[in-house]
Amino acid sequence: MERERLLFEQLHIDNVPPTYHVHAALFRDVTNAKFLHEQLLARNSDFEYAFVDATAIFSRTQLLSAIFRALTGLINGRLATPNVHSEIVLSLSSNNNIADAYRRFGITPGSTQDIIVVKTWGHLSENVAGKPVPLTDDEIRQTTDWTKVRKYYKLNNLPVVDAEKDPVARQAIWERLAIMSMALRGV
Repeated sequence: MERERLLFEQLHIDNVPPTYHVHAALFRDVTNAKFLHEQLLARNSDFEYAFVDATAIFSRTQLLSAIFRALTGLINGRLATPNVHSEIVLSLSSNNNIADAYRRFGITPGSTQDIIVVKTWGHLSENVAGKPVPLTDDEIRQTTDWTKVRKYYKLNNLPVVDAEKDPVARQAIWERLAIMSMALRGV
């Protein structure tokens, strides 16, 4: 349990009642994504976490936006998925297709190596065979696959982005557009 506390960061989500505790961790070089995926498919209650493919995540803000949306759905009794953890994965998507969200943002056996895990305290660090690293924007960006992000959020061939020559400014534009897309899903 103490190791768990060192690995998982408690996230403070604004405008969510303080009784909702959210913890997250980023694991790099994960070698057992297949096992974790099997646990999710088996609906093993010991593995009720949001397992997110970190290559589709570009910032803490993106992750926090999805968590906020999922918690809001939970609080209001309006989840589109079986639980708040799968709702976090859906909330990363810019559309309402649950299977598509799982395919794009969930873990995939054999190909997922970097995972962001969201949950309350549990035994996860004993079961993820990977290197825990701080959940910072710098660490997240080391895992980001921008080609995947641009595809998932339909950010290719946008004049406002293409006109920007500074790569840091271009990524900031992509980030804002993707988060807006997540926020507007289903509106």
